[in-house]
Amino acid sequence: MDAISFFDALEQQYKNNLPFVVYSRPINSIIKCWLQEDDVVYKSENFSESGFLFAPFDLKKNSILFPKETCLYSEVIIDNLEVEGFESTAITQSEIEKTQHIDLVSKGIDSILSNDLQKVVLSRCETKPRQDTNPLTIFKRLFNTYTNAMVYCWYHPKVGLWIGATPELLLKIEGKRLTTISLAGTQPYQSESEPNWTNKEFEEQQIVTDFITEQLKPYTSSITISEVDTVRAGNLLHLKTRIISILKDDADLKSIIEALHPTPAVCGFSKLKAKDFILNHENYNREYYTGFLGELNLKQSRTRNTNRRNVENNAYAVVKTQSNFYVNLRCMQLKDSKAKIYVGGGITKDSDPEKEWEETVNKTTTINTVLN
Repeated sequence: MDAISFFDALEQQYKNNLPFVVYSRPINSIIKCWLQEDDVVYKSENFSESGFLFAPFDLKKNSILFPKETCLYSEVIIDNLEVEGFESTAITQSEIEKTQHIDLVSKGIDSILSNDLQKVVLSRCETKPRQDTNPLTIFKRLFNTYTNAMVYCWYHPKVGLWIGATPELLLKIEGKRLTTISLAGTQPYQSESEPNWTNKEFEEQQIVTDFITEQLKPYTSSITISEVDTVRAGNLLHLKTRIISILKDDADLKSIIEALHPTPAVCGFSKLKAKDFILNHENYNREYYTGFLGELNLKQSRTRNTNRRNVENNAYAVVKTQSNFYVNLRCMQLKDSKAKIYVGGGITKDSDPEKEWEETVNKTTTINTVLN
């Protein structure tokens, strides 16, 4: 299928008010789409189904499934998509919202200092009027701009329309091998200088690494932890650690997801106390922001021999069940004629409320670069 007919099918699906998702995984020129053939809201009961999953921050709410058996699937390989030029307009920052966010961060720091929490991730929602009415145009701009992110556009007429470019893998499972990353700490990318990370940022990142490692232990027979690296996501830099483990035979996906999600990178630590603080103090509903999305229990067939001329060995394919989930960060919800942009940051005892506000402003630019 070529790119024109691929996107024509998506345009028609959207025009018909039918659910779809179009996405591309990081550093990958394959764009995939799932077109659901009806408008039923399917829900995952226990993550044992097969399809494309869209899960909320709070797993007590519905995790939406595009089931494999009710969807048409297609993909296209392309490095760059044609899209009309445009000029992005700046977001006008509200003094009221600034004051509210600084107050929220200050409450979070007070709770940490009183030993209720070690870290809490606090967020807000920025609303911008939009001139773009076509979400697929925004998706194309994101695809061209953020090659090292999971770029997606997800739509269900009874749930909503979400678009994002997230750098954060929640987990990838191929057979018994589970890969995840610990990602935390944020600073603007500057081409002329080396990043200067503070103890606060290294501490924040270590909390995430320790949490993930501890949570995975009951389900894994071995865990390997990489060194801390600096990675770039658009105009931002983060600290990243890769964690690879081998799952035990009796490990099930539902238990692993519930153990990991939400991680301290999007919630805080300890998890239950941080989540309670968020639900009681943020004063808005995150919905699918800081939830996760991706491919659920898909069968992947791979040949054992990469030498294509060795036909005899190629006949022995290894079939593995694979899942890939990305944390829903750097995202927005398109509603009516507005874009609701979601941004947040990790708060520790060393946080400065004013700087935390500035960090959320920096993060809005990731999405705003593709909006009129």
